[in-house]
Amino acid sequence: MTNMFNPKVWPSTTTEEFGVIAVGGCSLPVLAREFGTPAFILDEADFKLRAAQWKSALDKHFGDNAGTAYYAAKAFISKEIVHWVEQSGLGLDVCTGGELAVAKAANFPAERIELHGNNKSEEEIADAIDYRVGTIVVDSLQEIERVAKNAHNKGVVQKVLLRLTPGVDAHTHEAISTAHEDVKFGFSIASGAAWDAVLATTKHDSLSLQGFHAHIGSQIFVSDAFETSAARLIEMLSKYKAQFGVELPELDLGGGYGIAYVDGDDPSDANQIMEKLSKTVTAECGKNNLAVPKISIEPGRAIVGPAMITLYEVGTTKEVVLEDGSKRWYVSVDGGMSDNLRTALYDAEYSIDLVNRISTAPLRMARVVGKHCETGDIVINDVQLPSDIVPGDLLATPATGAYGRSMANNYNHMVRPPVISVFNQTARTIIRRESYADLLALEVDEKPRRIAE
Repeated sequence: MTNMFNPKVWPSTTTEEFGVIAVGGCSLPVLAREFGTPAFILDEADFKLRAAQWKSALDKHFGDNAGTAYYAAKAFISKEIVHWVEQSGLGLDVCTGGELAVAKAANFPAERIELHGNNKSEEEIADAIDYRVGTIVVDSLQEIERVAKNAHNKGVVQKVLLRLTPGVDAHTHEAISTAHEDVKFGFSIASGAAWDAVLATTKHDSLSLQGFHAHIGSQIFVSDAFETSAARLIEMLSKYKAQFGVELPELDLGGGYGIAYVDGDDPSDANQIMEKLSKTVTAECGKNNLAVPKISIEPGRAIVGPAMITLYEVGTTKEVVLEDGSKRWYVSVDGGMSDNLRTALYDAEYSIDLVNRISTAPLRMARVVGKHCETGDIVINDVQLPSDIVPGDLLATPATGAYGRSMANNYNHMVRPPVISVFNQTARTIIRRESYADLLALEVDEKPRRIAE
């Protein structure tokens, strides 16, 4: 019996021979030996392939009306990722000053950057305008004033989009659903707040309102919510035309496209999604007597998610007898909620595979857990694994590119894992493993200072 991996959830270059799994032509056991565990292994070819697929699908189905395919940096960002995004012809969607700092450090073209965020600071806004960021997506009435004032003081006319809340159910976990009424993001269309924002924006000569934006959530498999959102944004374009006699030229329909994490997941591909969106946008614009605007999208997870795996080493195994007399088998790895918070945060599901050898042992239900002092430190709640797994074996969780490293933390003073890029039988570190010295570097031996009123 050879170990079987599900190609739907692993990077496209993954191979298996005699039970040993390789990504990018690099054996995972060899990578573990060379770089240690836990480690994020990133397939460069897979990332670039998916980036090209989303840009191609947008261009194919919207033609001359194709805007920008922005890579959503919140999924995972580094200088090297930014270089790949630029090489792929994508734009870059950032939502904090830190993400913008990475883009600047990588010399990413400012005109291809879009700045998001529901609570942008004065400093972040000033930094973005100074760098000549192409688009700022505005999220509140106070922010309209902040951006307008900053742009005016710098003698700049800043292009903006208004983030609208279209009031749709995205059919995803509540924590990552962002387009119903009771959320912190954007201006509600139904309540009239969106139109108030339009009027507030048009009062400022330092702002150039170019259109609307909506992001309805994350890890969405069905396209109906995207289509409903697009239709409601187009109704707002029609209202704007009726009021001002001109048409706004842009719509950003956001991201949130789902990927496969486990066997039962069956997400649509880029072409399927863009084809349906194109039909909806064309029909709704025709109904409202509007020209089709430039359409932009924001794939993040859909590009980097499947391109990365997390490699662990087993440290201990333990059998626990439960109150009902049944037994649970715990398999502990050398990472956990410090490198993958999503399971604890919103019950995210993953698969996991033995990657260093063939096993002919019967399968057994296991709970894969981390090494943190937390009962909820669970990598995977229930999964069938070979019953002969022992300390030193290597396990790998695929599809961890989105939010694994981005949400990584130092709980229990764990150091965050490295990101190792693999390509054509070569490997290199693009983010190094933290050290204990890094953790201690933030400690300050400072004398108390009197703080006057």
